[in-house]
Amino acid sequence: MRVTISPATQRVLPLLTDPPTAPTAPHGYLDLLGPQPADDQGVNTGIVQSLWSSRIGASLFDHAATTARRAFGILQSPAERLHLQPGHTVLDIGCGPGEITAALAHTVGPTGLSLGVDISESMLTRAAHQHHADNIAFLRADAQRLPLRDNTIDAVTCIAGLQLIPDPVAALGEMIRVLRPGGYLAVLVPTVRTGPLELIGRYLPGAGGARFFGATEIADIVKGFELGEVGTRRVGMIQWTYGQKLRATK
Repeated sequence: MRVTISPATQRVLPLLTDPPTAPTAPHGYLDLLGPQPADDQGVNTGIVQSLWSSRIGASLFDHAATTARRAFGILQSPAERLHLQPGHTVLDIGCGPGEITAALAHTVGPTGLSLGVDISESMLTRAAHQHHADNIAFLRADAQRLPLRDNTIDAVTCIAGLQLIPDPVAALGEMIRVLRPGGYLAVLVPTVRTGPLELIGRYLPGAGGARFFGATEIADIVKGFELGEVGTRRVGMIQWTYGQKLRATK
């Protein structure tokens, strides 16, 4: 039986490079990956990803995120760094249970659109069930190959998710590609200063599906994609990197 998609999901379709002819969202989110094996999608299937996809792991994720917000005050909505205005379209990569996506939707208002993207079916199901609004939509897609047209999004954020993506350089390139000229990117990652711990962090993807980044690593990558006015803010091992897209992707 076909499931009618929400008004918010209908607003996503014109942004897609290849919109489905008969879109459905039986679990509340638009799935553009389907049942293919994870390896076919280039998805990291390490220990960390398996944990977050489980029921126990999802509960632990919520508890960890709440604790981090209280401890650092840094996982709050990145709306200020994204320079959001009413009517903007904002993309939340690695949205998990959708708390940040919903906060961004409040900032862009009813004429705007907040789009949460994740690869975990369990996370997206929970996000779609917990957050209902005509300006919130959820999409199952691969951050390394975003199914969105060039220069279509006003702002992009990825909070504590980039370290779980197998190819973070490709994912950052995609985030910048879909940004409109003048749009802003804000990324939050765990970082370590140069030394033995950084080297260990670089080997984690093969072992468990997660990693740490060097103190200037994200900033260096996004500058290579011609993101301008790049800045960073570090608190302990947590770091924001943010900047503005200089010109249109061709």
